[in-house]
Amino acid sequence: MSKTTIKALPILDLLALEGTATDRAAFLEQLRLAARDIGFFYLINHGINPELQQAVQDEAQQFFALPEAEKQKVAMIHSPHFRGYNRAASELTRGKPDWREQFDIGAERPALSVDESRPGWLRLQGPNLWPEAQPTLKPTLLQFQREMTAVALKLLRTFAQALELPADSFDNLYGNKPNEHIKLIRYPGKSATDSNQGVGAHKDSGFLSFLLQDQQQGLQVEVSPDNWVDAAPLPGSFVVNIGELLELATNGYLRATVHRVISPPVGQQRQSIAFFLGAQLDAVVPVYALPPELAQQALGPESDPQNPLLRDVGWNYLKGRLRSHPDVAERYYPDVLRNSTELIA
Repeated sequence: MSKTTIKALPILDLLALEGTATDRAAFLEQLRLAARDIGFFYLINHGINPELQQAVQDEAQQFFALPEAEKQKVAMIHSPHFRGYNRAASELTRGKPDWREQFDIGAERPALSVDESRPGWLRLQGPNLWPEAQPTLKPTLLQFQREMTAVALKLLRTFAQALELPADSFDNLYGNKPNEHIKLIRYPGKSATDSNQGVGAHKDSGFLSFLLQDQQQGLQVEVSPDNWVDAAPLPGSFVVNIGELLELATNGYLRATVHRVISPPVGQQRQSIAFFLGAQLDAVVPVYALPPELAQQALGPESDPQNPLLRDVGWNYLKGRLRSHPDVAERYYPDVLRNSTELIA
């Protein structure tokens, strides 16, 4: 497939896995090629109940409509685990502010007892911040997190089979503590004379990312240099993309793809729900032995000297958090900033 001819993302039907052997084989081939050639695709018939999808969207809308004072009670600056609310322009991508407000949660786990003698990434584990003014948000998001994790792990095992690896090949990387991350996102409208960076061009750092969109366009995928394809909303689907962990694990056979979001015009807004599945924090990503016909097509992972990929999952994830949220980094990670300058250079 020539990337210069790609005009739209492919649509993959997860229900094909329940079909005939021919249906399943065709799906595995479609999955491998979509991940190899584009790194993005729509996933339909994924098993997430439409009522739950709508409930999460409704909860997100209610959260962003809360008074600013209520949202600031759960601001990320109060969390050493990088959880909570950020107002527009407070997160950075490639050093420039993103014009979106958002609310982040991760796996609901107790904080670890840590000190400066232990790896800084251990501080990433911990509880979420929940708004007292919206008690229905927590149970809805945690249910969504559980169900999305099940879908993501199913798809990840299917990826292993598409690469002609044993289905459980990636299991040891996420173990019993996968890195589950949900982000509620609202993009306010911007005038044409302002920066249109809803979120700047970037790659995702985990295994797989899933995006539930509303009806407002904005997501764009760089399928080749200077060739951006719109990921137009497709009702009921998730937009799925490959993260850097799969690029590392396959020695660059699969590619994490650069993408961005363009701000909507004044008077409009865009809302989306992102779910990210990553490895457990203490994992180290190996290079998996692909079949010879696939291995010879692997180009090696594409690492930006200004933002190098790290096989140590905890450090790779912390690096991204420190760069994106310098205020949280300065408050809770001064020792890491002092002793690991390569993470934030």
